Order: sequence, then C-alpha cells, then structure tokens
Amino acid sequence: MEKKTCHQHIDVRTNGITLHTVQAGPKDGPLLIFLHGFPEFWYCWHRQIDYFAEKGFRVMVPDQRGYNTSSKPSGISPYRIDFIARDTIGLIEYAGRRNACIVGHDWGGATAWWLGQRYSSWVEKLAVLNCPHPSVMREHLSNNPAQRKKSWYIFYYQLPWLPEWTMSRNDWEFSRKALQYTSVRGTFNEDEISKYVEAWSQPGALTAMLNWYRAGIQLLKGRRGNGHSQRKIEVSTLLLWGVKDRFLGREMAQPSIERCIRGEIIYLDEATHWLQHEEPETVNPLLLEFFSC
Repeated sequence: MEKKTCHQHIDVRTNGITLHTVQAGPKDGPLLIFLHGFPEFWYCWHRQIDYFAEKGFRVMVPDQRGYNTSSKPSGISPYRIDFIARDTIGLIEYAGRRNACIVGHDWGGATAWWLGQRYSSWVEKLAVLNCPHPSVMREHLSNNPAQRKKSWYIFYYQLPWLPEWTMSRNDWEFSRKALQYTSVRGTFNEDEISKYVEAWSQPGALTAMLNWYRAGIQLLKGRRGNGHSQRKIEVSTLLLWGVKDRFLGREMAQPSIERCIRGEIIYLDEATHWLQHEEPETVNPLLLEFFSC
C-alpha cells in the first residue's frame, strides 16, 4: 500500500488577509509553492503534493484569496494581480525564506509570471502551466480573432450577478460540465467534482473568484510604456503547455517563453488545459528535473 505524506492544513496570515494552506514535506526542504487557477482550489495539486514532499521539498499550496476557506475581501480592487502576488511573498516570509520555487497554473500562472517580472528576488525558479505571459495574452486578445472567441468568458464574467447565476444554477450544472467537457474524459470523477462544489459553495466564494476576472481586465488592457511588462524575466522559467487546451491557443506559448532570458517550453500533445490532473506522471518528473538542476 502506497504511503501518503502527512498534510497539514494551516491558516497563514499574509498581506492583511488569511490564506488556508496545505503544507507537506520536511520543514527545512527547498520551498515549493503551487498556485492554482480558476475555478479550482488547493486540491487541484493533490497529484503533486505527495510526490514533491517525498522528494524532500517543503510544499505549500494555498487556497488563493477569494477561494474556498481563504479570506474573501469585498469589492473588485482587492483582486488585482499585484495584491495576489504579494500574498505569495507573504507565504515565503511566513516560511522564513528569502525565495521559493513557484509553480502556477491558469490564473496561478498569471500570478507566477507577475512574480517573475516584478518580484524576481523572491523567485528561485519559475514554472508555468498553460498560461501565457500577460503581455502575450493582451496582444492576442487584441489581434487574434480565434483567441478572442476562445476567451468569450472573460468578457461575460465582467457582467454583474449573471455569471454567478449561470455557474451555480441547477446544482452547479454549468460549472461541473465545464470541467468535464474541457478535459480528457474521466479526469474529474464525481467524488472530485463534489469537492469542487463544496469549495465553490463557501459563502462569498463565487463572486470573489469571478472578481479575479473583473479586476484582471485591467491587466489585459495594459499600460503603454510600462517598463516592467517590456523587461525580460531573468529567473529560470519552464513553460508546460497542454496542446489541446480549449481556452488558450498554442500560438501564445512560444512568444511567452521568449519573454524570458532563460526559458524552456515543453508541449504535451495529448493534454488539455488541465494537464497536471491528466498527466501527473509526465508533469511531475519534468518539474522535478527543472527544480533539481
């Protein structure tokens, strides 16, 4: 019988809020922080936590602000990307470290890019899963009709109350099907979906989750002449990309890694947007090799 690593559920005060975290592995091991995206929570990394803890890493996986049982500040402005990035810096400080290896998927990937761009001294190495660099996403939303069509939901989520109603009606039917229909068949079983429903159903969570998009539209609009967005990322960066992603086109991957001085991209031909769920036997060793060298 496979031995499971002990998981600790710890609430951490950071950046004026409280984040629920799952932690595992030796406390003196290299710090490795996993950042989830929408509409997930810490559980999206459950196929990675034990693997890396058993390899000697100190693994920390937060429910990001607005999600599951973490704090849910009211309004839209608290969900701007810089606030979210500084939440992660607070986790590094909590662990008594000067930096950490960061892995981000989806919106967690956007946070990871931001950390690498703006707060590189806090990042030892950076890994991003199926999330383009924000400047690349901005360019493609402006100039790529195919990507605008794929990203219809970004604009829909700007509406008040209607997205909340759509996602939660009929016992979360839309949200359940969105996970199941955009992933490899069987990736999300009913037991896992029930965990997501419990997280989505936390008081205030759904609006807080959607407020990431409502605040994030400003990031996608961008600012002309922004020196940070033009400067290349200096920390070593690995981009893993599931080619069958229905939300984000493959054509954004290479331009994203070109924003890095030391970057590498690896394509997973049969994976979708949810690659860490679908192919942990591929994703985990790739991340381990990257963080260990």
